[in-house]
This record gives sequence, structure tokens and C-alpha cells, in this order.
Amino acid sequence: MILPWLILIPFIGGLLCWQGERYSATLPRWIALLTMSLLLVLGLWLWATGDFTLAPAPGAAPLWSAEFRLSWIERFGIELHLALDGLSMLMVVLTGLLGVLSVLCSWKEIQQKIGFFHLNLMWILGGVVGVFLAVDLFLFFFFWEMMLVPMYFLIALWGHSGSTGNTRITAATKFFIFTQASGLIMLVAILGLVFVHYSQSGVLTFNYADLLKTQLAPGTEFLLMLGFFISFAVKFPVIPFHSWLPDAHAQAPTAGSVDLAGILLKTAAYGLLRFALPLFPNASAEFAPIAMGLGVFAIVYGALVSFAQTDIKRLVAYSSVSHMGFILIAIYSGSQIALQGAVVQMIAHGLSAAALFILCGQLYERLHTRDMREMGGIWSRMPWLPAVSLFFAAAALGLPGTGNFVGEFLVLIGTFPQAPWITVLASTGLVLGSVYSLIMIHRAYFGPARTEGALLGLNGRELSMVLGLAGLLILLGVYPQPVLDTSAASMQGVQQWLSTALTQLVSAR
Repeated sequence: MILPWLILIPFIGGLLCWQGERYSATLPRWIALLTMSLLLVLGLWLWATGDFTLAPAPGAAPLWSAEFRLSWIERFGIELHLALDGLSMLMVVLTGLLGVLSVLCSWKEIQQKIGFFHLNLMWILGGVVGVFLAVDLFLFFFFWEMMLVPMYFLIALWGHSGSTGNTRITAATKFFIFTQASGLIMLVAILGLVFVHYSQSGVLTFNYADLLKTQLAPGTEFLLMLGFFISFAVKFPVIPFHSWLPDAHAQAPTAGSVDLAGILLKTAAYGLLRFALPLFPNASAEFAPIAMGLGVFAIVYGALVSFAQTDIKRLVAYSSVSHMGFILIAIYSGSQIALQGAVVQMIAHGLSAAALFILCGQLYERLHTRDMREMGGIWSRMPWLPAVSLFFAAAALGLPGTGNFVGEFLVLIGTFPQAPWITVLASTGLVLGSVYSLIMIHRAYFGPARTEGALLGLNGRELSMVLGLAGLLILLGVYPQPVLDTSAASMQGVQQWLSTALTQLVSAR
């Protein structure tokens, strides 16, 4: 029963937060903090006690470290089917950690409708955990759509005011339309797969293990794979489906940005690894050069556009597009090393992007602007924050000793034997990354001061958050072995699906 509790705890906690506002303004905050701490502790306990040598692989029924099955809508073959392997375990722990941080970073920022805010925050995180655990495709889609509505409210009700024609309502609506439309494409692809399986077996089911056995004609497989890919590409985000991301990040409250960059983007990478590649290996192998090309384009484009930004949150948002490009290349490389690098990069980017957005939020609270042209001269006038920002900017550009370096290095070294030119072009992203990261630090913290006088430094709560993230990022960079061991079996299964299909494709040509 521990798997359903991982999902139920945030949902129940959210309802308690909503009702707790009647009694005290601070009670919802403490309930939310306790809820996410409980989720994190349960996740860490599962990680410590689980056997992660079990994972889905081709040619056999999927094996899981933990599994929960309960009949739901029998007539359509829909079950409450949850399962856990190394990949989903790491993502659940990351969700718990960033959930705790998103509650802490909104402690002083959110002063209106506190209970309803924490209800939405908890329900986003509950939906995300559901996405990472669901192995019934209808249930996966249910959680995939469910996390959109609370995120819409988070941006629309508690977001920052934007420039003319770029308000928080516009950003929230844009986010909702993009993700909702892509979700409908995925639903059509899921139904198409289910009906093809039904025509072959006479059994109506949404079960992952059964659908893996479906025999698909090449044209049908490519179309269905494309449906899944487009849906995940919007959330990833892959260019040209990325335009909702900078607006959503710029207007979202700090907690919304932390969840969006740290966790919601990872649901797309998880979806590709768990569903798109294993269900459609031949079509994915055929599509791999295009996907890797899109990844390279995202790396270079995201870095160049980051360089041109004046809004510090938009700069960090576009840098996320660039960093996620490495993960896209790794997923379609067919290399075990690159796939494990993608998992490390997902966690490292989750930690570093969350930290940068927390620091942007703290900067905004003190300066009341996100425009770097109105900053400057802060280094000597504010203790701690500029130095910590410099560390995370360096981590984001792939500084050795941080998790980002390990992830990007594994991705590049694993991809090189399969696609040397892709690797060479992707490597330019590391150079461009150093340019926009250091430009951000220079514009925001150095140069002539726009205002005089000292600025308020970080308090204990804020400092503990960012230093904790810095410590985890260094630990991941110096000793990534636990993450690599946990993800090894899961990534080996994905690699076998894709590499077998790539081999067949080459021999057919």
C-alpha cells in the first residue's frame, strides 16, 4: 500500500491546508511542510530498502521493485496500477525534495489565500508522483492532465505582474492551452494503441505490460509514436513547442517556477523513457536522428536566446531549454552511458534550476524588479546571495565537481560513438552556457550600483535552502554512484529496446 500512499499524502495534505486557513494563516504552511517532508522521508526509505535490479526489459514481463494493482473500470480494462523501478524512485525522491523547498521558498512570499495556494501546490506534486508511478496508460493520462489545473491557478492567482500584454493570466492561459492540447494528442495516440491491441487480442486493456506486446504496422507505429512524442515535446519543451515556458516562468511565483523547472519538465523526459521508446522502439529508432537534431538545436538556440534576455527569470527559463536538449540527445542515442547521464542531468538540472529560481525570487523580494538593467553593484552591498548565485551559475555551465558536469559529460561521451557530429555540435552548448551564466552574474551583481545603501542579506531559512541544494549538487558531482546504481537496470532496459531497433534499421538499409 505504500505506493498509493505516496500519491494520497500530498492530496490529503492539500485539503488539510485549505481547511487549516480558517484557524491560522501559518497553519497551512506547517501542514504543507510536514506533508512534503513525509513524502520525502517515505521516498528515501523506499530507496534505501528497495531492490532496483528489477526493471522492465524487452522479451519478458515487466519486473518492478514494488507494485500495486486494484481493479477500477473493469469494462474498459482500466486499473489502478502503480509500479516502482529505479527511474521512478529517483524522480519521486526529487519531487519530495523540491516539494519541501517550494513550501519553504513561499513562506513569506505568499500572503493571500494561503490555504488555497498550498492546496494547489500539494495537488501539483501529488499529480507528478502519480505520473511517475502509473503504469496503466489511462491512469498515467489522468495524472498527466490533473497536474495542469492547479499549476494554472498557481500562475494566474499568485503570479507576478508582467509587462503590457504579458500578464500572469496570459502566461497561465498560454501554459494551459499548450499542455492541454498536447495532452489530447497523447490521448488519441493511447486510444489508437489500445484499439490496435484489441483488434489483435480481443482484450480491451490499458495495461503497460500487455500493450508492450502489441504488433504494429510501421506506418501506424510511427504515427502513434509521433502522438506521444509531440505531447512530451511540449512539456519538455522541444523547440518549436517552447514558447509557453519563458512566460510561465517569468510570471509564476517562486514555488511555481521551482516545480515547473525542477519537476514538471522531467515528467516529459520520464514519459519518453517509460512509454514512447519501449512501446514504439522501431519508430523511435527511425525518428532518432530528427530527435537528436532537435536536441542540438535546443541546446544552441536556448543558449543564444538566454544571452539576449534582460529579465533574469526569463534567462534562467531559456537556459532550461538548452540544458534539456542534452537529455533529449541522450534518450535517443541508444547508449547505456548516455541514458544514465540523462538521469543524472535530470536530477542535477532539477537542483540547479530550482536554486536559481529561488535566488531570483529572493532578489525580486529585495529589489522589486527582475530587469538586470536596473540591477548592478549588488556584490558588496548584500551578503551571501551574490556568492551563492555565482556558485549555481557555475554549476549550470557544467563546472567539474557538480552534478551538471557529470550528467553532461556522460551524455556526450556516451553519444559520441553513435553520433560524433551531434556530440561536437552539442559541446558548443557548454561554451555558450558559460557565456550567458557569467553575463547574468556580471549584469546583476557587478558594475555601477543603481541605488545606494546596504541590502538585506539572506535569513536562516533562505540560506539553509540554497546551501542544502549546493551541498546536494556537489555530492552528486563527486559521488554519483548511488544514482547510477539505482537507474542502471531501468536504463539498460530502455537501451536494449532502442539498440535492437537501431540494429534492425541499419541491417534493413
